[in-house]
Amino acid sequence: MSAIVANSLRERPFAANHFAAPQDEGKPRQEGSEPKQADEPYASKPDAPSIADPGIRSGSPTGLGSGSGEQTFALELAQTYARKRLASLPLLAGLDCLLAAVGLAWLDGALVAGWLGFNLLGLTLVYHLLTRFLTPSDVHCPTPSELKTWQTGFVLGEGLHGLVWGLFIGLIVEAGGEPALTIGLVFALAIGATNLRLTAPIPACVFGPLLPMATAIAIISRLTIVSQQAMPLAGLASAVLLYFLVTAQKIRAGVLEKLTIQNEKDELITELEQARVNSDLARRRAEEANLAKSRFLATMSHELRTPLNAILGFSEVMKGELFGAHVISSYKDYSNDIHASGQHLLTLINEILDLSRIEAGHLELRDDCVALAHVVDDCRHLLALKAKKRGLTIEEHVEPDLPRLRADERALRQVALNLLTNAVKFTPPGGWIKIKIGWTANGGQYVSIHDSGPGIPEEEMPIVMSSFGRGTLAQKNALEGSGLGLPIVKGLVDLHNGTFSLKSRLHEGTEAIVVLPAERVLAANAAPSVVPLTVSTPTRLATESIGDASTPNPSLDGLTLNDFALDKQALNDLVLDHFNRDHLDRACPPRSAA
Repeated sequence: MSAIVANSLRERPFAANHFAAPQDEGKPRQEGSEPKQADEPYASKPDAPSIADPGIRSGSPTGLGSGSGEQTFALELAQTYARKRLASLPLLAGLDCLLAAVGLAWLDGALVAGWLGFNLLGLTLVYHLLTRFLTPSDVHCPTPSELKTWQTGFVLGEGLHGLVWGLFIGLIVEAGGEPALTIGLVFALAIGATNLRLTAPIPACVFGPLLPMATAIAIISRLTIVSQQAMPLAGLASAVLLYFLVTAQKIRAGVLEKLTIQNEKDELITELEQARVNSDLARRRAEEANLAKSRFLATMSHELRTPLNAILGFSEVMKGELFGAHVISSYKDYSNDIHASGQHLLTLINEILDLSRIEAGHLELRDDCVALAHVVDDCRHLLALKAKKRGLTIEEHVEPDLPRLRADERALRQVALNLLTNAVKFTPPGGWIKIKIGWTANGGQYVSIHDSGPGIPEEEMPIVMSSFGRGTLAQKNALEGSGLGLPIVKGLVDLHNGTFSLKSRLHEGTEAIVVLPAERVLAANAAPSVVPLTVSTPTRLATESIGDASTPNPSLDGLTLNDFALDKQALNDLVLDHFNRDHLDRACPPRSAA
């Protein structure tokens, strides 16, 4: 019966699921693809609500309505009704046939056949109508007013269908009397229970099959059979129909809640997908920027180093006055300033390039056998003069019998030099610097450089550990530095699979700790014991070691071994030191290819 009313609707194909959440929202987009704007079917209508309207639920699949669940999910509810009604058509056809078979007991066969054929034809038209409603199409999408028209058609169709059923049951009751009344009420309840879940998404559709049937049964039973037994049945049927209405409202509320949860989930998926797209886009931009930075640094390093090397060379010649003394003595000072500034600029360029190579992962270690204590001690010697000028005291504590490490000596030297330079730079005159080198608890080795400087505030720790980051003390005192030392140290230590930590408290100094893992410590192969070499010292070297043994050597005549400053103990130490060095060199693995 719904088809009779629905045929009066506009004959336009449309896609009902255009209002639903996009089916591919949860699928990951391909990299490089920009997020497409969703189709906005309402934007083509002058009375359509704008997507930017704050009254419309953000991310709502329908865009219908401005706050209430009924308006927001109008299309989803209509689609739910259509799908359920489409799935129930075989059941309704079976009930039609069953009721027609019952009607043959009291009604004329031609009337029953005509009623059954009319109902089956109506169900066929309903099938095509619902199929068209649920069929996707890119031609046209319904506006809210068109969707209202569809809903009205569904309501009228359900009402007409229920009225036809009610009239047929009324005819059966009128022809069959009181026994037929019971059968009619049973069929009315069966039809109501069947339509309860089917029509619950659209509230008005629930009244369609129930109220006309109840009215028809009540009127026919009142006019034809005035019986005390019929009235309780009619009252019971009315109560059951009222219960059906309440239950339908609860079912519909459950459907709305489910749609709300589904919509929120779709919104979260959309937001996560958009965030992923934005993250990928930002990552690609960062990679492109990093590549551009690397190319720029590679180009600028060549363009800057070429003239800078010439400047350093000429300034060194000028300050050394290799071609004669300057006529004006201040020119020598100018040459010194030029050379010092050029060296500072070259150091800055090298630090920037080192940091860029570390960040890009292009810096490869050249592992070798390295004694950590020797490397740190060499760096201490390099800065000893500068520390002495500032009146600093440097204490060095090294645990005995530390084996060598498998590490990049140049990298370790740069780490130690940067940390010691910072300690000397920031420690006030008369302060102290303590260097400790030893074992860690898990078998690794560490170096700790602790100074009595002013310390670093806790909130500035992330700043000093970042590239080009400088603390307030360095800025206030205008100390030299690019802010790249600590990031380079951390990068080089990370390449060795080690850890770098900085501990500092204001006015209590700073401690920098570098820890190298146990896998980089070479096994301490015990060297075999060496018997001290005993040298018999002749009183004189009377003959020359080369040539005729009988020919006296006048140049050596009268000289003893002590005259060469080679006594027995010195010779033993020399032989033992040579043996130990040779043994350590053979114990170290060959240098790995860069």
